Amino acid sequence: MKKNVQLNAGGAIAGFERTSMRGTPVAVPDPERVVHLQFRRFAGCPVCDLHLRSFMAGRGELEAAGIREVVVFHSSAEDLLRYESELPFEVVPDPDKRLYAAFGVEAAPRALLDPRVWVPILRGVLRSAARVVRRRQALPPINPHGGSIGLPADFLIASDGRVLACKYGRHAYDQWSVEEVRALAATRDSGRGSR
Repeated sequence: MKKNVQLNAGGAIAGFERTSMRGTPVAVPDPERVVHLQFRRFAGCPVCDLHLRSFMAGRGELEAAGIREVVVFHSSAEDLLRYESELPFEVVPDPDKRLYAAFGVEAAPRALLDPRVWVPILRGVLRSAARVVRRRQALPPINPHGGSIGLPADFLIASDGRVLACKYGRHAYDQWSVEEVRALAATRDSGRGSR
């Protein structure tokens, strides 16, 4: 199988427009704001949910810094609405993984086998189980569309399409924090980024 070509900070993306899980158009890049483009795993993923809750808590800080959140899942819009309807961000379904391929985002067994992800997996599963018991969310899928070994990726994209910074996760919980996104956006005019 051919490996997806990964992007580098300083490169540029081809702009794209997709339809969000709610049926609204989502265009990247944004002509007025920096976009933090997150590639997550599947709808209902307990580890992704744990991470995205921190972005919900930091939403005001991100918006004040001029950062727009766009989150991509390799799930259908129907599955996303079932599991991710509380997310206040633009959430893009990509069940065929076309955007994943375009951005070089991969899947690998190390997503779940790396010991650094085991505690976040346990925390995410316990949080999801508590929400399922309280009937606040559906039971996460056992065999999700697109698989369960996806790796996360983060991109900070300027309004002209330049990749200001990017991170390809080494395991399922290896992604930027709210603080890292804010710090990277603060240095966006320097043209420096991370990988």
